[in-house]
Amino acid sequence: MKPLYRDRLYAVYSDLHPRPDVESDPAIADLVVREWLDRMAGWLPIDKDAECLDVACGNGSLMLALKRSGYSRIRGVELGERQVETARRVAGNVVQADAVDYLEGRPLSFDFITAMDIIEHFDKKDVFAFVDALYRALRPGGRLIVHTPNAESPWFGVVRYGDLTHELAFSPQSLSHVLSVAGFESFEARECPPFVHDLRSCLRRIFWRVLRNFLLFWSVVETDSTGSGVLTRVFIAKADKPG
Repeated sequence: MKPLYRDRLYAVYSDLHPRPDVESDPAIADLVVREWLDRMAGWLPIDKDAECLDVACGNGSLMLALKRSGYSRIRGVELGERQVETARRVAGNVVQADAVDYLEGRPLSFDFITAMDIIEHFDKKDVFAFVDALYRALRPGGRLIVHTPNAESPWFGVVRYGDLTHELAFSPQSLSHVLSVAGFESFEARECPPFVHDLRSCLRRIFWRVLRNFLLFWSVVETDSTGSGVLTRVFIAKADKPG
């Protein structure tokens, strides 16, 4: 059973953690779509007919990004009723269900699965059930993309503890361990720096690079290593199911 506090928080989750209004503001929708595609660049399926699933799809912004990129077979699953209603209006085919239950009922059904900002909501005793379900739902050669708070970032606590339903925090290394134990291979992690779309964001990106290099230098001085080199508050990673 999920703890009662989580049920209470999930009941008002969209109020506590509002997402950009991709439904009624076309400019915001365009910006969010462009940012998602930038973060996933080079990782999307070549086949536009690939069966795609967005787990914990929220307001449907990532599904919209896939749709605008030419993918036609896109499904989403989301637990929150209000998020499901919004995602259906934004992107279409969305089911209200528990993620693990949904995945376990659809073995070998998908070529591409995205799981954005969900794996950190599982505790240690449940996270492998989730990852195993993701693995089984993918077809051989399928790809998984995960987005999660970064335990290696000096600012990770802002994200990790900004949501009381978060149970775990992953570094790129620990996430790769979890995914490899489940059977995934070809793990790769990326930072999620400021997305450049105007002059202000361009300046932020420049200053971010300066600060990032300083932090890497600090790490080398202390440990003789840069670690993973992934320092942003959240990171995105991909892993593949063997073909």
